[in-house]
Amino acid sequence: MKNNFLGFLSHIIFHSILFMLMAPSLGAEPPLSITFADAARLALGASKDLRNEYAQRAIREGAWVWGRRAYFPRMNFSISEDDRLSEISADSFLKNYSVNIDQLLWDGGRTAMGRRIEKAGLNLMGTQLERMAREIAEGAVSAYRSLLFSRAVLEIREAAWESLEEQRRIMAREAELGMVLEMDLIAAGISVAEARLEIISLQLDLTEAERQLAEALGLEKIPLLSEQVDIRAKMVIPSPEMIRSLAEGRNPDLLAARYAIQQKQEELKFASRSWMPNVRFNGTFSLSGQEYPLSRYNWSVGISLDFSSPYFSGSVGAQAGWEPPYDRSARLQNSLSPLPDPGSALNIRSAELALALEKTKYNEGFERLGRTALMLTEKCFLADKKRTLAAEYLDLAAERFRFANLRMELGQITRLELMEERMAYTQREIAAVEAASALLENRRELERFLDLRPGELSEIGGGLTHE
Repeated sequence: MKNNFLGFLSHIIFHSILFMLMAPSLGAEPPLSITFADAARLALGASKDLRNEYAQRAIREGAWVWGRRAYFPRMNFSISEDDRLSEISADSFLKNYSVNIDQLLWDGGRTAMGRRIEKAGLNLMGTQLERMAREIAEGAVSAYRSLLFSRAVLEIREAAWESLEEQRRIMAREAELGMVLEMDLIAAGISVAEARLEIISLQLDLTEAERQLAEALGLEKIPLLSEQVDIRAKMVIPSPEMIRSLAEGRNPDLLAARYAIQQKQEELKFASRSWMPNVRFNGTFSLSGQEYPLSRYNWSVGISLDFSSPYFSGSVGAQAGWEPPYDRSARLQNSLSPLPDPGSALNIRSAELALALEKTKYNEGFERLGRTALMLTEKCFLADKKRTLAAEYLDLAAERFRFANLRMELGQITRLELMEERMAYTQREIAAVEAASALLENRRELERFLDLRPGELSEIGGGLTHE
């Protein structure tokens, strides 16, 4: 009993320490800079719901540990005093102290199977908590990635606006000299105003993205972001065979399906052995008498057999005792109840169907694993190819814009046309950033499939490298 209590206490202390480590310290300074992995860790520590769920699971695990009590004897102490005052006979002051012991000897393994069912349920609950933690962490990583994208687009838009504004100022001076039509100057002003409106809209979106990320991380303000959207970052993609091999042992959905099968297997065993009898030992020792010290005692021992099935249930019990110095006792008691619950005969069939369903789900998931590995690898390949093409297109757009500057200096195009070329180049910059951000998203999707931390794909031969 003492060892069980110490084990339970150490279990609770361990989880409490774990929660304190996960939670951000009150009044602590925020980190100077964070990566994707840091954002995921901070989000987990800031989630009160997740800490509460882990605490609930720790309590259930502690209760499961205490469930070992079912294997040990059950003792019952009773004390009674029966006082009787009589007018025509002697008064009676009977005192009785007794100890009863009841011990399970055999139940066909149902107690052990019940504990295994509970343990499988705890394991399944653990996978659900891990899924919850992954969703919380992924929300922070997604907010981080969105913020990077918004900042990159805003920087591009601000640079484009400055360039357009400079061209508009030059056109205004040229209009004063009669070198530019007033209509062209108005068109240039409209382009600048549209660019400015786009910047304001992006700033609003950026403010909201920063608020969402800070809230997810549990911080008052966002620290520096170490990651960046790099349009030159090329992804090294592992082979589909390697991805599938890793997923077979790490994929969280497949792991949850294995725990579900284990639970259904134990439930089937439990249902199959429900007809087996319980064999119990019981014993009683009593002290009695009219006054202290109590001078009379008696004891009895017995064994009972209880059985229950859909068609018959009952019990058989035998007990023998002795009350010194002369009295001995014996008792044999039987009971039988026909058809107590005929419908429960279908419980085994129901458990078999439930197990077959879980196995079918697992087999389908296992077969789908290879297709998913191939699909995710192909998505990463296409996303990387799109990024490469967008970067090459951007280089061509930059070269085209350079030639447009030369043509404008030679008088072959107007300054308004140069501004249009600048806006086209801006769109190509944004497209390149979108492609690089999509590659980051697809890489993270592959990491989630393998149950990897953000950026951990690089440790198994994948990840991003600079071209």
